[in-house]
Amino acid sequence: MTAIQNIADAQTLNETLAGLDLAERLSLVASLGGRVVFTTSLGIEDQVITAAIGSHRLPVDVVTLETGRLFPETVALIEETENRFDIQIRRFHPEQADIDAYAAKYGMNGFYDSVEARHACCGVRKVKPLARALEGATIWITGLRRGQSGNRAETPFAEYDSERCLIKVNPLADWDIEAINAYVATEAVPINPLHARGYPSIGCEPCTRAIKPGEPERAGRWWWENDEKRECGLHVAEAASAIPQASTLAR
Repeated sequence: MTAIQNIADAQTLNETLAGLDLAERLSLVASLGGRVVFTTSLGIEDQVITAAIGSHRLPVDVVTLETGRLFPETVALIEETENRFDIQIRRFHPEQADIDAYAAKYGMNGFYDSVEARHACCGVRKVKPLARALEGATIWITGLRRGQSGNRAETPFAEYDSERCLIKVNPLADWDIEAINAYVATEAVPINPLHARGYPSIGCEPCTRAIKPGEPERAGRWWWENDEKRECGLHVAEAASAIPQASTLAR
């Protein structure tokens, strides 16, 4: 296959990836041409993908969104992962002007007060840095899995992202948590110690709690909201609300 650029190509790739294992999926995607970017949150799924990329020395840019409000354990895992797999993980940070504009409008922790404010915070700290991380990319690799939440139950292996004009690839779409854990154990993949403390899904520290027995994997994310399909906007475009701009507040 050669570089892919449209919906039909994405559908063909989706069908092809279904019959491959993880290493084969990533190797194929990395060979398609253009800039291939993997965004990692350092969660257990993403660590599996990073391990496969590093072990097979694949030409994939590995990046992370250093939001400024991550758990210390997550930040420490970035360097540990780089050393373990001899790779560089590029950090993309929010712009200070955007953080200041957000704080002026909502308060630094205003995300607890309304869904609008929470979406705006995710926009400043995650969505805008993601846009910079994906500049010039033709393929975006993620760690999305169907078993993570009902909202992700139909996750394909490949899809066309019309908003960003690239192909989004989800190589672990059909993996369950048991397969993830088995890979981590077999390959001695370093993972966030918070997973062992009841945090299956880890985001920013103020917005993540441990889950209770029987709760879905992502129940600890933005737990104060009632919407079971809550997302940050990285993977559901309409979830990202208007992001306050410093220029508008300065008028």
